[in-house]
Amino acid sequence: MTGARREILLFGGLAVLIGAVFMSLGAAYGVRMLAEASCYAILALGLTIQWGYAGLFNAGVMGFVALGGVATMTLTYPVNEEFWASDGPAGLAGVAVWLIGAVAVVWGVSRSDRLGVPKGLRNALTAIVAGAAYLVVVAQLEPVAEAIEKGPGFIGGFGMPVLVGWAAGGVVAGLVAWFVGHVCLGLRSDYLAIATLGIAEIIKAVLKNSDWWTRGTLTVSPLPWPVPTPGEIGFVAARSAYLAVTAVLIVVIYLLLQRAWHAPWGRMMRAIRDNEVSSAAMGKDVNRRRLEIFILGSVLMGIGGAALVSFSSIFDPSGFIPLNHTFLVWVMVILGGAGNNRGAIFGALLVYVVWTMSEPAALALFDVARAVGDGVFGAALAEDLNSRALQMRVFVIGLTITLVLRYAPRGMLPEEPPKHE
Repeated sequence: MTGARREILLFGGLAVLIGAVFMSLGAAYGVRMLAEASCYAILALGLTIQWGYAGLFNAGVMGFVALGGVATMTLTYPVNEEFWASDGPAGLAGVAVWLIGAVAVVWGVSRSDRLGVPKGLRNALTAIVAGAAYLVVVAQLEPVAEAIEKGPGFIGGFGMPVLVGWAAGGVVAGLVAWFVGHVCLGLRSDYLAIATLGIAEIIKAVLKNSDWWTRGTLTVSPLPWPVPTPGEIGFVAARSAYLAVTAVLIVVIYLLLQRAWHAPWGRMMRAIRDNEVSSAAMGKDVNRRRLEIFILGSVLMGIGGAALVSFSSIFDPSGFIPLNHTFLVWVMVILGGAGNNRGAIFGALLVYVVWTMSEPAALALFDVARAVGDGVFGAALAEDLNSRALQMRVFVIGLTITLVLRYAPRGMLPEEPPKHE
């Protein structure tokens, strides 16, 4: 079967599946599902270029999703006038000065090898100074944070347009990726996965415990939308408008990535992925190129995370969990086909449909099993069976990825190098 025919059949089957969801559960639910799936598609595109283009095993997708969410929350949430009327802004400005000074000192110590300090000693001094600087900054922040929490509650937002918040989410994720990349990209793939997973958990812990900024477990809501809300024009119309915005964003990202894929830059990234030693021998700066692709993928994850948090209209640091925001995205990329941008979009849509429909499908199956068991065999099933329907999501996704890896190990739409190569 040719690649084009395969894609037509797969996307056609996906369209039929989505149509069945609309017919069975209604337009409001179907559009909501597609809007959320489109946000995940942006995340999958970010991951597929990291793994598919450069072979970088990023197990910390959740962290970049959270960074995108907190950035858009901070910039787009309405202004908290009580905070700006208090001493909080002046206190945070003082903390910022301490932070800038601490960063400057740590950076200077990290460059001390240029003054003749041995590299081993430089690394030890940098670690010690960084730890001391962290303690100093935290000591300055604690009384200010406590005063904010007791007074205005939290800092609030800046009331900016939502699209500005999404762009800021990408920028913040990219900046953190730049730092993480400098530290972690020299590690082997398995150690890189462990490092990024740990960093994602650190990001979540910081956001969860920063009540002065994110309200912690109290959450921040409602977050504004880039289109009229359901309360203004109705659920179907509002969600359709939101879906249109994310769909346009996906098209723009896809076209740019396709152009990069077929350009010399894309060929160079694939060469580094396939044979790092040969690429380095040809004069390519392997670490620099890996850092580029890591930052680019993380920027897309930040944008996707910002769009996802805005759609839910609530920022809850406790809501970021590896199962939903790392493992599920990896399943989308693996199922769709790493390195294939259309495969990433297809995988995101299919996996999210399966993920969301597993619970209602399980409930329907349980009802049939209960009727058959009671009417035919005279046996009653467990009374709490319906409460287990949600757990079927993990089983169905696990079964799906197992079947795909068995019969299509490269994904349902595997990577296809440009024909001219």
